[in-house]
Amino acid sequence: MDLYDVIHRRRDVRAQFTGAPVPDETLHRVLTAAHAAPSVGYSQPWDFVVVRDPELRRRFHEHVSAEREVFAAMLDGEAAERFARIKIDGVLESSLSVVVTYDHSRGGPAVLGRHAIADTGLYSACLAIQNLWLAATAEGLGVGWVSFYREEWLAGLLGIPAGIRPVAWLCLGPVTHFETVPDLERHGWRRKRPLAEAVHTDRWRATDG
Repeated sequence: MDLYDVIHRRRDVRAQFTGAPVPDETLHRVLTAAHAAPSVGYSQPWDFVVVRDPELRRRFHEHVSAEREVFAAMLDGEAAERFARIKIDGVLESSLSVVVTYDHSRGGPAVLGRHAIADTGLYSACLAIQNLWLAATAEGLGVGWVSFYREEWLAGLLGIPAGIRPVAWLCLGPVTHFETVPDLERHGWRRKRPLAEAVHTDRWRATDG
């Protein structure tokens, strides 16, 4: 696929995983693409934990379900109804998961380019996630980013050392199809912002609302 096709085809997948296996060579290509991401000071602060163990995934799904209930309790009316329609079962239905972590100490103590903006290291890990996501899409694989978890709990589940943050749990695997419209828009949670509202020239443009 053309790069722009991949960018616009990419979706946060929740309900279309088939559970079919991901060939080792395909997973290697996807992780190699993630590892090729740019990083501040060439620190490469990420690691990738490939999670296949059904028991680990079951325990994570239980934790995520409990955290969803915490969030759901904050909603009422139509918002609660819309949220109830958004699935999280990709944790169990996908072929495997990849947890991307961030190590603040990697490349330190003086990381070139990070002295003024401490979060550039975290941004670097997010670039690796985006590379992984686009590469997976190009391979015909779906990715679902699960964020309903407590970092300390997930670190304990996977034995992640102190000081290293689990930035993302990504469900990964073949899918029946990619939706043409993002899930959160399909379910009425949010609408896409027009590009014209997001572009400013020289100075911030005042907007209504």
